[in-house]
Amino acid sequence: MESGDKRVANLWLAEELWKLGAIQFGDFSLGTALHSPVYVNLRLLISNPAALREAAEVMLAEVHTLQNMRHPRLAYYDLIAGVPFGGLHLATAFSLLSGTPMIYLHPTRDGREQVIEGTYTSGQTVLIIDDLITGGRSVMQTAARLAAENLIVEDALILLDRQQGGQARLKRDGINLSAILTLESVIRYLGTSEKILPERYHECMEYLGRSHEMP
Repeated sequence: MESGDKRVANLWLAEELWKLGAIQFGDFSLGTALHSPVYVNLRLLISNPAALREAAEVMLAEVHTLQNMRHPRLAYYDLIAGVPFGGLHLATAFSLLSGTPMIYLHPTRDGREQVIEGTYTSGQTVLIIDDLITGGRSVMQTAARLAAENLIVEDALILLDRQQGGQARLKRDGINLSAILTLESVIRYLGTSEKILPERYHECMEYLGRSHEMP
């Protein structure tokens, strides 16, 4: 996918999220993102099958681009693992589209541990897929559980990076993060297309400036 095509596809996704009502404004406490003025509910993609498929297509195209670079930026993988619960619908769509087998973590009844659903073999490489990343905890927990079964995690593919330090934290754990959209790109799109008022735009951009890639 050429950079221009990629940019248009990403803006299409931002537009679709806006139309779905997935982007909300107010005062939200989201894990490490305390008092965030913006909340993005990517689970609403399931309400529009065409948009969900488009999101999976964009993610698959990004994977192909990163793998086919002169110096590949995403390792080849045998399986994909969806992060419960937000990443499961994207991982399922990606699996169906790419033909890649999928696994995921499932908590036991007592909630003390998580079992891996799906068929896998020790030593296989797994690409983790999630809908959104804030601090990176869910991806890191998933990677740790997979590693306990001798599965290899080198990369994570995310639809939206909130830019709250998750990428840096994953890098310290040896996991490369690739994101289709950043929160900043979504806010810039909403601002330049005049879908939000200038005051809201500046509030969100100032927030991102304070929290961008938190340590």
